[in-house]
Amino acid sequence: MDLGRVILAFWIFAVGAAVGSFLNVCIVRLPKGLSLVKPGSHCPSCQNPIRFYDNIPLLSYLVLRGKCRKCKASISPRYFLVEGLSGLNGLALFRNFGLSPELLVYFIFFSALLVIIFIDLDTWTIPDVITLPGIVAGVAASFLLPNVNLRQSLLGLLAGGGVLFLVATGYQLLRKREGMGGGDIKLLAMIGAFLGLPGVIYTLFASSLAGSLAGVLFMFRDKSGGAFGPFLALGAMTYVFWGPPLIHWYLYRLSGPV
Repeated sequence: MDLGRVILAFWIFAVGAAVGSFLNVCIVRLPKGLSLVKPGSHCPSCQNPIRFYDNIPLLSYLVLRGKCRKCKASISPRYFLVEGLSGLNGLALFRNFGLSPELLVYFIFFSALLVIIFIDLDTWTIPDVITLPGIVAGVAASFLLPNVNLRQSLLGLLAGGGVLFLVATGYQLLRKREGMGGGDIKLLAMIGAFLGLPGVIYTLFASSLAGSLAGVLFMFRDKSGGAFGPFLALGAMTYVFWGPPLIHWYLYRLSGPV
């Protein structure tokens, strides 16, 4: 890798981490219905405003050792984690797609999924304020993505939302209680809008497998809890990098010689 590309990769990581700082604001405030703009960043313990030099992604957390400069209260390591993951998302997408419309589209998609993962883990809810605009954004993105056209995006949207709606309705009729929240249904519809029908199929398979291994009962939520949204989101993320070649390999093995 030449020096210019190394420098570009560094800046993409830095921008991704900076976006991650904003994603932390979304994770904390969206479930509470709070403004994402006012008030500015502040310590969750003493409410003291955080100065710009204490709000540098990743570095400030390390320098301050995860504590507020004023009151010395511990700050959740999740802030550092989300910033780091957002930076790595940008870096991985740049490595895979280079400077292209796909890099921008999928980074926005991954950012929305990252917020959804942590909100669902905290609250067992997936905000409509992310998924509904996300569905529209996914359809619009089909005009920029070379592998997903408008027809495929709409088909993925209908299949993603329709499959989980039918499953949830059937479960409710059989068990007389809710098995899957509407948030999961809208999330898979958003995933389908971005990735098309193959992405929906892959995401359902991968997330169900991962969820089962983690002790989640297929794609339902019972009274003991368990968020399925993070598994859907992670399944969609892995599809972007490995889904199409894995599907191609599987179909080749299925139709090829034994």
